[in-house]
Amino acid sequence: MAVCDDDGDSLALNRQLCFALYAASRAMTRAYGPMLQDLGITYPQYLVLMVLWEWDQLSGDADASVGALGQRLMLDSGTLTPLLKRMEQRGLVLRRRALQDERVTLVAITDAGRALKPRARDWVTRQLEASTISRAEVERLHGQLWQFLHKLGTVG
Repeated sequence: MAVCDDDGDSLALNRQLCFALYAASRAMTRAYGPMLQDLGITYPQYLVLMVLWEWDQLSGDADASVGALGQRLMLDSGTLTPLLKRMEQRGLVLRRRALQDERVTLVAITDAGRALKPRARDWVTRQLEASTISRAEVERLHGQLWQFLHKLGTVG
């Protein structure tokens, strides 16, 4: 998909929506770099923690299947498994087989994983307060991106 007028080249890089989204995603990941370095995690690990923090808060028990976690993050188990293994080695999560079905791997957040949440929240709050983009602009863009993902059929 490209932004193009009648005179424009639909294949010009700066007219490509895919490139703008890619560049924005990379810029956001770089912006989170200082926090991630401070917490000692990668961006994908941060995404996993955010889901587990959310589930932990909702149920008081973040035991979830790798499949459910993958669905929520739009990642396959081949991507999640090594990521979760490294997180388990760091003591951030625990993995175990489900008693009812040994083919299912369950993931639970540890106290060490929970302890990163306030630090991450404080960093994000400080960044938003220091930003030149308003909260309303962030919320508007956030909503537009989710609408776009729904239209692409990426999310149900």
